[in-house]
Amino acid sequence: MAKPLFDPTQLPIDAIAGEAPVPGERFEPAWLRARFAAPPEWSPESDDWPVLKPAPTAASVLIALVLRPQGLTVLLTQRTAHLNDHAGQVAFPGGRAEHYDADATDTALRETEEETGLHRRHIDVLGTLPVYYTGTGYAVTPVVALVQPPFELKADPFEVAEIFEVPLAFLMDGANHQHRSAALPSGRRGFYTMPFEGHFIWGATAGMLRNLFHFLRA
Repeated sequence: MAKPLFDPTQLPIDAIAGEAPVPGERFEPAWLRARFAAPPEWSPESDDWPVLKPAPTAASVLIALVLRPQGLTVLLTQRTAHLNDHAGQVAFPGGRAEHYDADATDTALRETEEETGLHRRHIDVLGTLPVYYTGTGYAVTPVVALVQPPFELKADPFEVAEIFEVPLAFLMDGANHQHRSAALPSGRRGFYTMPFEGHFIWGATAGMLRNLFHFLRA
């Protein structure tokens, strides 16, 4: 099993990104649908981790925006500690593409149901964000969707230790985006972290949230 080279929670904060939050009216479903239907010019970020594989493995995740009375939340999972990749980390539901998946969205919906029990009948796909390349060798398509409660969840005990939700407004505020860095054999590498109520969101998950943030702010 690949062990992380460092504990990100123990690294000092180098900087706070600090951009203004996404305006609240942009969290309305109608606004989000219009934004994905006609995207503006914008520039995605990428982290500066080296890609370890010459041909990254295709994968998809679901950025599920849950329609709660108090506002949109993002559905996240805590991965179990024994997995080969990203063990113990906070992650979007998702995984590698299979040959029988129709497309990247189908991969995200299938993996989400397998990991969390969330059935696709509750999911209204808005669109996708640019492919995100991870240092562990994945080319990840983030699929963004609205999710309508009520729904039942059942975590896959092999892959998912916990399922939880974080307010979208918290994640879409640059004041909550911490930049940290680690000294590795390949050099110093930077990444974002977004701690929330005992959950430490970082790495590729935080990177994809940063891209959603830029997309909604543009």
